[in-house]
Amino acid sequence: MTEHAPRKRPTIEDVARESGVSRGTVSRVLNGGHWVSDEARVAVERAIKKTGYRINPHARNLATARANSIAFLLTEPQERLFEDPNFSTLMREAADALAERDIPLVLLMAGSDDEQRRATDFIMAGHVDGALLVSSHRGREGFLKTLVDAEVPVIACGIPLGYERRIGYVAADDLDGARDMIAYLRDVAGRSRIATITGPQDTSGGLGRLEGYRAELGDAYDERLVAEGDYSRASGERAMRELLERAPDLDAVFVANDVMAAAAIDVLHAAGRLVPSDVAVAGFDDAPIATRVSPALTTMRQPFERIAQEMVRMLLDVIEGRPAARMTLPTELVRRASA
Repeated sequence: MTEHAPRKRPTIEDVARESGVSRGTVSRVLNGGHWVSDEARVAVERAIKKTGYRINPHARNLATARANSIAFLLTEPQERLFEDPNFSTLMREAADALAERDIPLVLLMAGSDDEQRRATDFIMAGHVDGALLVSSHRGREGFLKTLVDAEVPVIACGIPLGYERRIGYVAADDLDGARDMIAYLRDVAGRSRIATITGPQDTSGGLGRLEGYRAELGDAYDERLVAEGDYSRASGERAMRELLERAPDLDAVFVANDVMAAAAIDVLHAAGRLVPSDVAVAGFDDAPIATRVSPALTTMRQPFERIAQEMVRMLLDVIEGRPAARMTLPTELVRRASA
């Protein structure tokens, strides 16, 4: 008689090799098919049948446990996390809201292609249960397709351009906020040559604030009074210089965030313009810098605390299987000495 060695039990690696997908994808199929495309699921199911793989119930119980953590996915260069106080405010408020539920928040930077790839791999590996998406840019959001197609729970801060119908979001009312500020500068502050420094035009905030500016000015809109910024201090300085060269008779400037507005005030002072007697300056956000600049900045307050809290609540709802919601919150005009 000849003794035969017992046949080796098929493993997840065998299934992955046969199906042509990663081990992580096989694991997600075994754990219910979340975050897996239909094509990959079918391939895995066929490979399971072919290899004769059988699920280890104990291992599956361990695998199906949630990560019990949430990603704060910031699609900006790393230096912007420290330059723009809005990001740290949102992260702190989100962390506090999650702490009440004993859930940690994990910061993932996704400002470059490599960072987006690493962040996507980290999320798809199941290290977090969902993501809070902050500052998405049209044309640089390709990595989102992987997450959305895999049905990863995601809630965005601001309207995610290109994914408005596929991702829930919480946004400030950028358009009406801008309209209210222009109406204030014109009707209360008595200004007639109102310029603007916009936010980046590949973001919903940048687009919405420019749209509100144009809508409120109507026939008085003048392209020479518009300069584009990217929310950074350097871009605010550059844009303010451009406006002074193009339209030296301007008597007010609405700036799409407070960091750029503070830079604009510095440029105006250096040019010998008094704020607000010569040029009124108004910002957007009510960030901490609004009260540190001189004169203190008139601005449009975004409700960052509520935005973060609602993002967390909505994301946890999506994780529980509820449909994604969309919410727009009002802004509030804060009058200070600059306008």
